[in-house]
Amino acid sequence: MIKRYTCQNGVRIVLENIPTVRSVAIGIWIGTGSRSETPENNGISHFLEHMFFKGTKTRTAREIAESFDSIGGQVNAFTSKEYTCYYAKVLDEHAPFALDVLSDMFFHSTFDEEELKKEKNVVYEEIKMYEDTPDDIVHDLLSRATYGSHSLGYPILGTEETLDTFNGDSLRGYMNEFYTPDNIVISVAGNVPESFIQEIEKKFGAYETGHSKTSYNAPAFLSEKLNKKKDTEQAHLCLGFNGLQVGHEDIYNLIVLNNVLGGSMSSRLFQDVREQKGLAYSVFSYHSSFADSGMMTIYGGTAVKQLDVLYNTVQDTLATLKAEGITSKELQNSKEQMKGNLMLSLESTNSRMSRNGKNELLLGRHRTLDEIIEKVNEVNIEAVNQLAVDTFTDEFSMAVISPEETIPGKK
Repeated sequence: MIKRYTCQNGVRIVLENIPTVRSVAIGIWIGTGSRSETPENNGISHFLEHMFFKGTKTRTAREIAESFDSIGGQVNAFTSKEYTCYYAKVLDEHAPFALDVLSDMFFHSTFDEEELKKEKNVVYEEIKMYEDTPDDIVHDLLSRATYGSHSLGYPILGTEETLDTFNGDSLRGYMNEFYTPDNIVISVAGNVPESFIQEIEKKFGAYETGHSKTSYNAPAFLSEKLNKKKDTEQAHLCLGFNGLQVGHEDIYNLIVLNNVLGGSMSSRLFQDVREQKGLAYSVFSYHSSFADSGMMTIYGGTAVKQLDVLYNTVQDTLATLKAEGITSKELQNSKEQMKGNLMLSLESTNSRMSRNGKNELLLGRHRTLDEIIEKVNEVNIEAVNQLAVDTFTDEFSMAVISPEETIPGKK
């Protein structure tokens, strides 16, 4: 049973008691990410996430790490385009302690100058490591091809140039703008009583910093084709198609469509590209939903000399999918896959905490298990086939990273 509570200052709390487990997952969700940034401070959301672990007024960075190791718990964080999350998973008896440390990091991080210098170097290395992973950075290149100068096209890590400008004042200024009570959700899932809500309210229910300055301008979907020449063993190809925003009524149809196209080993892309032609080890598709837009992405990596063949094979797969539609067997298998993934996720307090946190932050509502199953069962072939025709048009973006300056399909 999910309990929702809004503190007087606007902080939202979502608690799901699961008495059959012995763990608790606690997440602090903030409705800001790289999309809220500017060209000048790109990467600050991610860097701020790092600095929360670098010491508070009462705990050093080492003591923060040891505090969770000493109780057999885990603590981590991540940044996305539209939200940031700090979370911990501990045994149920240590839930109050985990909440205390997380709140200490949130409210009392010092952003010490020496720690800033060291952590900048850590993120520099993270950026370099990312640059050395072409099958990762090709997705960032696709975002730029799709959204251009819009902030959805910014890299989450930022750049070495922007990173160099960050200091304690800029981090605190960014927090004052976006880490506001109305932009915060605390999500808890596990073996905790409902009274734990009051413990959270004591920590988060009194602070005031005004209202969040988060306001989004919907991006135009561009159809740019970008290539980055890089000394790689493979050519890495990404195609982007206009998708659906968070909470769209067709989202379950799209999940089925994605599963059939490239979401599993039995998918069309996997069978056509890998099993039938042996063109790629890795080929898949996925969908990204944002507040007001979305993108369906197809990825494949292959030898440079096979890039055109890979591209044509993907286009042939899409053409067949649009012309013939999916089969009743594919529909049934995909529905069962969705239900299976949902049921398996219920066994993880982390998964439940994440789902509840995102639902509250992005949608402001929570569907029951029965409601979700009903939505899955309502998906039909006609709706999925129409969505395929509407989605996979000639208006698509493309990103290629390879040793040669080439764009497949371009005459």
